[in-house]
Parts: sequence; C-alpha cells; structure tokens
Amino acid sequence: MAIKLYIVFYSMYGHVERLAEEIKKGAESVEGVEAKLWQVPETLTEDVLGKMSAPSKSDVPIITPTELPEADGLVFGFPTRFGMMAAQFKAFLDATGGLWRTQQLAGKPAGIFYSTGSQGGGQETTALTAITQLVHHGMIFVPIGYTFGAGMFEMEHVKGGSPYGAGTFAGDGSRKPTTLELEQAFHQGKYLATITKKLKGSA
Repeated sequence: MAIKLYIVFYSMYGHVERLAEEIKKGAESVEGVEAKLWQVPETLTEDVLGKMSAPSKSDVPIITPTELPEADGLVFGFPTRFGMMAAQFKAFLDATGGLWRTQQLAGKPAGIFYSTGSQGGGQETTALTAITQLVHHGMIFVPIGYTFGAGMFEMEHVKGGSPYGAGTFAGDGSRKPTTLELEQAFHQGKYLATITKKLKGSA
C-alpha cells in the first residue's frame, strides 16, 4: 500500500502553490509514496480579492478537516501575515477541533513551508508560531534542518527558507521562487516523504 503524503496550502498570489508543486515532485521521487495537493477554503469575498488583485484560484481541490486523517504525512504551506500564518489557513486549522478531541492526527509527521513579502517578514517566526498547531494535535514536526546542504548557506543571492522548512520571498508580488528555493522545496518533499515512509514502515 502506498504511503500518502498530503500537501495542504493556502496561496493568494501563487508563490506558496509553486513551492507546493515542487514539494509534491520531491515526495513522489521516493518509491512507494503518493503525494496529493490540496488547498484550504478561501475566507475572503470575490469583491475583496478583486481589490487585492488576487488571481483566480487554481483547480487544486479544496480539503475538509475530515480528510486530513487519511494522510500518513502532512506538509502545510501558507503566506505570512505580520509574522504568522495567514488567517485563511488558521481558520482551517481552527475547524479541526473534532480531530483534536479524538487525536486523529497524533503521531503523524508534518512539515511547514511559507512565503513572506520581505527578508524580515517572518520566515522563521511564521514557522515557530505554526508549530503550536502541530503540538496540540500531537503531530511530529519534521524540520529539514541543514539536510539541504550547501544551499542552506547561500549568501550571494536572496534565498527564502530556513531549517524549519522551504520558503520564498514574494516582494511586491512580481518576484517568483528562484531555482534554489524550488530545489529546497523539492528536497523538503523528498525528505519528509522518506521520514514518513520510515515511520509508517516501523508502525
């Protein structure tokens, strides 16, 4: 039976979704692992989104909290709002109270990835504050640490991401994830899939 890895994200302008796509590729490079992309429900109206010049959502399916336990491993991605996860993703997690009461996500490995508008915009605080969500569900946080190797020490070019997980900078929205940022996302997917596979195999 294949190992199921769910990549669950919220993306307003496409930066987080681009990382999610690469994480999926990395996860599926591990034999016996099936990765699936999901997005959480939007909480803003079309009128507000229009004023924010947000593009239309992709055709990635919308997940409901009850579908989370189907996964053997999870990766959560979101943009930053004032150094924390966007309200849309927090609203989704707030709806997982039933899963929390029954601890249906306990023991599942989980990773985090993110996008910020600037270098000081919360690349690490977003991850740190998001970990509390995993803790209350009893999930096992799997950071990438420095397993990405030399790419973690890049100093000549602007690079998002940290030992907590893959990341990118959106800037004014025109900046797209760089090759190095995408490579880190691929690595995270592969790394988390490998850990998930090991945990599932020893269960």
